[in-house]
Amino acid sequence: MGLILAKLIELKNLKTNFYTRAGVVRAVNGVDFTIEREKTLGVVGESGCGKSVTALSIMGLIQTPGLIETGEILLHQNEGVVDLTRLDPMGPVMRSIRGNEIAMIFQDPMTSLNPVFTIGNQIMESIMLHQKLGAKDAKDKTIEMLQAVGIPSPTLRIKEYPHQLSGGMRQRVMIAMAISCNPSLLIADEPTTALDVTIQAQVLNLMNALRSEFQAAIMFITHDLGVIAQMADDVIIMYLGRVIESGTVKDIFHNPRHPYTRGLMNSIPSLATTKEKRLAPIKGVVPDILEVKEGCGFESRCPNIMDICKKQVPLLIEIAQGHYSACWLNAN
Repeated sequence: MGLILAKLIELKNLKTNFYTRAGVVRAVNGVDFTIEREKTLGVVGESGCGKSVTALSIMGLIQTPGLIETGEILLHQNEGVVDLTRLDPMGPVMRSIRGNEIAMIFQDPMTSLNPVFTIGNQIMESIMLHQKLGAKDAKDKTIEMLQAVGIPSPTLRIKEYPHQLSGGMRQRVMIAMAISCNPSLLIADEPTTALDVTIQAQVLNLMNALRSEFQAAIMFITHDLGVIAQMADDVIIMYLGRVIESGTVKDIFHNPRHPYTRGLMNSIPSLATTKEKRLAPIKGVVPDILEVKEGCGFESRCPNIMDICKKQVPLLIEIAQGHYSACWLNAN
């Protein structure tokens, strides 16, 4: 299979802005990356760096005052390539893609599930809408999906409401709903944040198993580098709406080349860390995204600051095969 056929989603110079009374928020500011079929891309960064807005841009769910300004979101299908930014977000083509080809698991299942409908009705509605099945076949498919995500007694559970389930069970229902139409891409926006460690491990193992079974690619958004090490094949690091480093998991964990990525790695606690050796936090805070600055967005916190960092934005350049960094330290 050629390289082009291995691509599933390509983002090219994506810019998504929000026009507020306080000013223009450049939430996604020229993002480029590729997700390959049947692989997991980990998206890492602090809160407010643009991870979730990137995912919502792909899904066509950016609402006023947000707007996709420029760029392309290319979906590679068997029939050809579709630029999702050119489709009407609420039109029939995008509505068909959203669910059938691309599905999303949101961070908080309690607010994502409708409290007044049973979980069975909610999953069935999605299946009947996208798969054009009748009520009986949709019910059978719903029971099958609940079994696939490890929910016991699915014939009884379909009659229950979200509040009757635990947090882990609700998250499994969200996963069942997302995979019910066998999408090519599953976007998971911090799906384990509200779960305890034991349930988190179960959900991560479940998603890895489902990726193999359903041959889907996953875009996994998180701030937890431990989860990335367990889940991802490739990783992008985001900061202030930009991708500042990207590569394989091995590249990012064993040879980080951007000072911000190194800072993230140095702040991870380890069993080998002694009490005499303190963790090294990243100094300072993320700048106000409304403050339009020249130069690198990380310069106010960077331990390796140079004059050029204050004047010019570093481009994302290839420093080794498949490993990219946006830092003037790597420019030569």
